[in-house]
Parts: sequence; structure tokens; C-alpha cells
Amino acid sequence: MKEVNVKGFSDGKLSIELSGEIDSGSADEFYAVTMAAYKSSPGDIVFDCERLDFIDSTTLGTFVKILKNIKTDGYGLRLEKLQPRLRKLFLICSLNSIMEIA
Repeated sequence: MKEVNVKGFSDGKLSIELSGEIDSGSADEFYAVTMAAYKSSPGDIVFDCERLDFIDSTTLGTFVKILKNIKTDGYGLRLEKLQPRLRKLFLICSLNSIMEIA
């Protein structure tokens, strides 16, 4: 999946770069790629969202689903470099109360 680039695992963190559009048509694949990378290297997940242009409500739900899965192992999720309009979506949905948005 070209929108999800697993950068690697370092210092207990799995770095994943997101780009382009992730919507209801690609959310399942986004989840599968992310969870496969996580299962091979468990740790906190850090998403670099600088090149992410669009997400929909299905994708928001997918972020929550990922968080629920890794939280049971004691790990967290962080979103970095979100574009202002995407950051606003997370804040409107109060997702900043359950995941770190930097």
C-alpha cells in the first residue's frame, strides 16, 4: 500500500509514514499493514502524517481500532505533523483525549 510506509523500529517505537488519501476504500488495508508491522515489532506507534492529505470517518475509526489493539499490550499511539484541517477532525472527535497528537 503506497499510502503507508513502515519506516522502522527504534527506541521502542514503530515509525510509519502516511501519505495521500486513506478512506473507506483503503482503511482495511491500512489497518492490516499497520498491524502486521506492529506484530513483528511491538511498541508505541508513531505516525508521521506530514504528507497525509485526506482521511474520512472510517479512517478515524481505524486509528481508534489500532489504538485499542496496541493499548491492550501497554503501548500508545502518536500522530505527528498533521495538517491543520486533519488535526481539527481529531480534535472535534475528542480523539486527542485517547491518543497523542503532536
